[in-house]
Amino acid sequence: MNINKVDRNVESAHQMMVNDHLPFHRKLTYGFTDMAGNLLYTLVGSYMLYFFTNVFGLDVGIAGILLLLGRFIDALGAPIMGVLVDHTHSKYGKNRPWFLWMALPFTISIWLLFTTPALNETMKIIYAGAMYIIAELTYTALSTPITSVLPNLTSDSNERTSANSLRMVLGNVGNFFAVTFIIPLATFFGQGNDRKGWSMAVGLYAIVAFVFIMIAFLDMREKKIGEEKIVTIRESLKATKQNWPWVLIVLANLALWTAYSARNAALPYYFQYNLGDKGLISLFNGFSIIQIIGMASVPFVVKFLNKWGTTILMLGITMIGQIWIGMAGSNVTMGLIGWCLACIGSGSAMTMFFSMVGDTVDFGEWKTGIRANGFLTAMGASFCIQMGSGIGSFIAARILAQFGFTASHAIQTSTSLTGINLTFIWVPVVIYALSIVCMIFYRKWEKHEPIVNKDLAERHAAESAQEV
Repeated sequence: MNINKVDRNVESAHQMMVNDHLPFHRKLTYGFTDMAGNLLYTLVGSYMLYFFTNVFGLDVGIAGILLLLGRFIDALGAPIMGVLVDHTHSKYGKNRPWFLWMALPFTISIWLLFTTPALNETMKIIYAGAMYIIAELTYTALSTPITSVLPNLTSDSNERTSANSLRMVLGNVGNFFAVTFIIPLATFFGQGNDRKGWSMAVGLYAIVAFVFIMIAFLDMREKKIGEEKIVTIRESLKATKQNWPWVLIVLANLALWTAYSARNAALPYYFQYNLGDKGLISLFNGFSIIQIIGMASVPFVVKFLNKWGTTILMLGITMIGQIWIGMAGSNVTMGLIGWCLACIGSGSAMTMFFSMVGDTVDFGEWKTGIRANGFLTAMGASFCIQMGSGIGSFIAARILAQFGFTASHAIQTSTSLTGINLTFIWVPVVIYALSIVCMIFYRKWEKHEPIVNKDLAERHAAESAQEV
């Protein structure tokens, strides 16, 4: 082997990593994927329990079981989806074709999920459970490549953080329109018929989401398509061996989504029953757009606090915001301040986890020689979202059921109101703290990243020299 040639290749590889710039328009259209996904999927996370009980007409206990069962099944689908991505080979790459294939199934299934057919009680439960599972599976098939494609768009960690930050900002735009306007739109379209209104409003959102997903597919470009190797299931599992930063990210992200989903599931009940004003649901959800401030600031904060420190800071801000809401009570203005803090913190923490799971792909390759983008990111992102959302929604439903909540009662008992308050404010605080513990341990592995990147660059350069 020509040593000088290897040295030149190493230097060239380092330079390529530094100069691996991702055009802004591609960062923008990459963000369209999450914006479209959130425009529909946020409805599931924020309103599914409420829709099942107050619109679809299911008992809160049954609804909770359906949500947990559906999420559990779909969470098992996440690693399978990751393996499918790793086995995908096309002229578009491993991840990009999935946006083309899943755009229509995803948007249609979400619309059908929020459509109430004229069925008897038993068939309604079957329909709700089946459509929920299908909708979740199609979202997993869409969201997995959203995360796993990032390492293939650029090898520059800073460019990944920048692209992921813009993705999260645009994702929050989708979230804003979803949670802020869905109830007013459903009221407008329904004219007193909530079931008709929700179906038409979600149908409109589905059309918009489909268009943005297709735009993202047309503009996206994966690099080194011809060099991508098919990764077997055994190799995918091997890529997790001693990949401790990946394990910590999975646990921390799972805790985050569990807390976040429990809070969101209880939100409509809290404002409708505890504060007695259903209009506050859209108002507070509308103010969630403020988390863009935190998301946009992430790349700058990371420069001073690193990724682990930034994540802990944001989780801490989230907990302070939750406690602030609890202390505010019926004071809407003070509660809104706490809500804004909680949104800025949680949104920014999500941004960090989506970015860091990409770094664990590099660590897995460094440790085992296997680059399992799809599997590792599916478990670190989609699995955590699905499983965390299911556990969080189930926790909310079980607490509400234990405290005697009944959807048919316009006025809830004091015991029921206590359960809603506990679920919306205090349960998430405890679970967020568990996520912080994981990130404290992650610090050690983040400090190791420069060594990982350097060694990988040298390996790739040596492999290139040998091929020549």
